[in-house]
Amino acid sequence: MNEVITIGVDLAKNVFQIHGIDAEGGVVIRRQLKRGQMMPFFKKQPPCLVGMEACATSHHWARQLIGLGHEVKLMAPRYVKPYVKRNKNDMADAEAICEAVTRPTMRFVEVKTPEQQSVLMLHRTRQLFVRQRTTLINALRAHLAEFGIVAGVGRNGLEKLLQVIEEGEDDRVPPTARDCLLALRDQLEMVKHQILGADRRILDWHRGSEVSRRLDDIPGVGPLIATALVASVPDPHIFKSGRDLSAWIGLVPKQNSTGGKERLGHISKAGNRYLRTMLVVGALSVIRRAKQVGYTKRPWLTKLLERRSTKIAAIALANKNARTAWAMMAHGTFYEEPVLKEV
Repeated sequence: MNEVITIGVDLAKNVFQIHGIDAEGGVVIRRQLKRGQMMPFFKKQPPCLVGMEACATSHHWARQLIGLGHEVKLMAPRYVKPYVKRNKNDMADAEAICEAVTRPTMRFVEVKTPEQQSVLMLHRTRQLFVRQRTTLINALRAHLAEFGIVAGVGRNGLEKLLQVIEEGEDDRVPPTARDCLLALRDQLEMVKHQILGADRRILDWHRGSEVSRRLDDIPGVGPLIATALVASVPDPHIFKSGRDLSAWIGLVPKQNSTGGKERLGHISKAGNRYLRTMLVVGALSVIRRAKQVGYTKRPWLTKLLERRSTKIAAIALANKNARTAWAMMAHGTFYEEPVLKEV
């Protein structure tokens, strides 16, 4: 039997599909493995190229196989899909992965360390708590509105509603309903404490990361965004430029060009949604602050807002911040405020 040089692995929870080829492209291995058979199987194989889709558990398996001496490459599922030759099944997917990983123009996903995955898990957990907080607040408002009790939007309005619940003096709220509202109030307080705890842990990690502290100097990039960037981009050199990082986040315009005519549309919104959202929110905070104190410190922002709406300016600023972050991570530099050149 010829020696296997490339293996495509279709990952799953319990049953994995393997597709291996030799130097001439001939199929050598095509079989299923149970979870407990994965490591013994790859221990017997000589060091080779192993391709996987960047999905759940892929970084874990990549680290395990790298430890056995194999070269592991992760790919976004959307880049593997064009190589599926027939109806979708595990066997066809493994074959497509095996072919895609050998393509010289394929874009790969860097394997994350356990620490980087832990920081991203902390961000996702915090994001879950924030969604739960929003759900609880909306539930409190909706239930009280059923009894004719409403308040204005924002924190002050919520505090008034919580006061009504705690005092229990409003006859419009029956005892049974008040018990339910008190339970929601208690749940809301617990979620708030959990969010604060996640914020403290993120800040602790931020203080211990030299790269994250440097990124914090970018206007609109605080500890939350800085830690997410550092954890999401293990090696900035996998991107050729800041534009490639911005495109990966989904902050560059879609292109629909042909015949030498360049047509640019809205931003692609492809890639890392969490980073994209955070960068845009950070840019909006910079613009709001600039409108409050004036634009003297950042004349380039003044020129941008004179030409574009606030929303478009925020997306452009988020794009700029992503490119700046890449340059700082790739070259180890510090942030310098851009200066508008006089014409």
